[in-house]
Amino acid sequence: MRKGAAALEQVLAVMARLRDPESGCPWDLAQDFRSLAPYAIEEAYEVAEAAERAEEDPEALREELGDLLLQVVFHARLAEEQGWFGFDEVAEALAEKLIRRHPHVFSPGSAPPSEEDLHRRWEGQKEAERRARGARSVLDGVPRALPALARAAKLQRRAARLGFDWPDRAGPLAKVAEELAELRQALEAGEGAGRLEHELGDLLFACANLARHLGLDPEQALRRAGERFERRFRHVEKALAREGAEGGPPDLARLEALWREAKRAEAAREGGGEA
Repeated sequence: MRKGAAALEQVLAVMARLRDPESGCPWDLAQDFRSLAPYAIEEAYEVAEAAERAEEDPEALREELGDLLLQVVFHARLAEEQGWFGFDEVAEALAEKLIRRHPHVFSPGSAPPSEEDLHRRWEGQKEAERRARGARSVLDGVPRALPALARAAKLQRRAARLGFDWPDRAGPLAKVAEELAELRQALEAGEGAGRLEHELGDLLFACANLARHLGLDPEQALRRAGERFERRFRHVEKALAREGAEGGPPDLARLEALWREAKRAEAAREGGGEA
C-alpha cells in the first residue's frame, strides 16, 4: 500500500512540474479541460481494447491504465490550479461513493442482496445523487460524448425506469422492421439526404433498443462485427495477393466467393457452421 501511495505521489509531483509556469512543458501548459477531453475518450477506448486481450498481453493493459490515469491526474491538476479541488478530493469522493453504494459490504449485519436487488439499489442511489445535483429528468447526465449506439442504449434504459418500454422483445423486433420499411419507402420516393439520415437514425436507434431487450451491448456487438469484417477482408486481400490478379480489380463475383471462403475458414476454426 505504501509503495502505491508513493508512486501516486510521484505522478502528482511530475504533473505539478509539467504545469510549472516557469519551467514546465509548453504543451502541457497550453492545455485546458476542453482540449484534454478528446484524449480522455481516446485513452478509455484504448483501455477497453487492451482489456479484451489482457490475458495475452497484460503489459499492454498496464500501460493503457497508466495513460488513462494520466488524464485523471491532469484534469485534477487543472482544477487545483483553479482552486476548485485536487486529486485528493477526487479520490476521497470516490471512496465515499463506493461505500455509500455498497452498504451490504460496509455496514455490519447487512444481509447479502440478490443480484436483482443489488442492481435496483445501485440505480436508485445513482438517481438520488443525480436529483441532489439538480437533475430534472431521468435523462439528465447521459453524456453527449458517448458513442452514439452506447448513448442510445443508455437513454432507453433511463426511459424504461418510468415504464416507457416494450414488455418483451417482440415490440423492439417489430419496431426494427417498421423503421427499415420507412427507410426503404424514403429511398423509393427519392428523398434527400436529410430525410434518409432521419430514417437511418431511427433504424439504428431501434436496433440499439432491440439489443437492450436481448441483454446485449449494441456497441460491443457492432465492434465485434467490425472485427469479423476486418478478419474476413484481410483473408480476401491475402487470397488476391496469392493469385497475383492482373488486368485490374477482380469482379464482384470473385470477391464474393473469397468472402464466403473466409467465412467458412473462420467457422471451421471456431468449430461451428458458417457464420
